[in-house]
Amino acid sequence: MKNKKLILFFCLLIVVVFSSYLYKHQTDTVEVRIEKSNQFTEDEINTAIKTVKERFKYFKGCQLIDIWFSEKESNAITEDYMKYGRGSENGVKEENVIVLLSNFMVDSSGGDGSFEPNSTQSDWSWTLIRDSKNDKWQVDSWGY
Repeated sequence: MKNKKLILFFCLLIVVVFSSYLYKHQTDTVEVRIEKSNQFTEDEINTAIKTVKERFKYFKGCQLIDIWFSEKESNAITEDYMKYGRGSENGVKEENVIVLLSNFMVDSSGGDGSFEPNSTQSDWSWTLIRDSKNDKWQVDSWGY
C-alpha cells in the first residue's frame, strides 16, 4: 500500500512539473518588437506586453510566436475600438487604450476547439485598457 502511494505521488509530481513547463513555455520564446512611440513609454508598452503574455497562458494548445507594438497599427485599431467597439460603451479615454499585435501557432487539438488545428493565427490584435496612466493594463478584447 505504501509503495502504491509513493508511485502515485511521483506520478502526480511528474504531471505537475511537466504541466508547469508547458504552461511557462507558451510565452518564453516570444520575439518582441517595439516601434518608437509618441504616445507610450517603452515601460508602458512592455507592461502591456507582459499583460498579454499572462492572458495568453490560458490559450490551450497555442504557442505565442511574436508580439509587437506599432503605433500606426495601434492607432488605427484604437480608432475603430473607440467608434464601433467596446470603447464606445465603457467610457475609456483614448490615451488609455493600447493595441498590440501577435502571431501564434495552434497545435493539432485546435486550441480550445475554436481554432483550425495545425494553423498559425496572424496579426491577432490585443486591445488593452486602463483607467488612468497610473493604473495597470487589462486585456479588454482580442481577435481580428
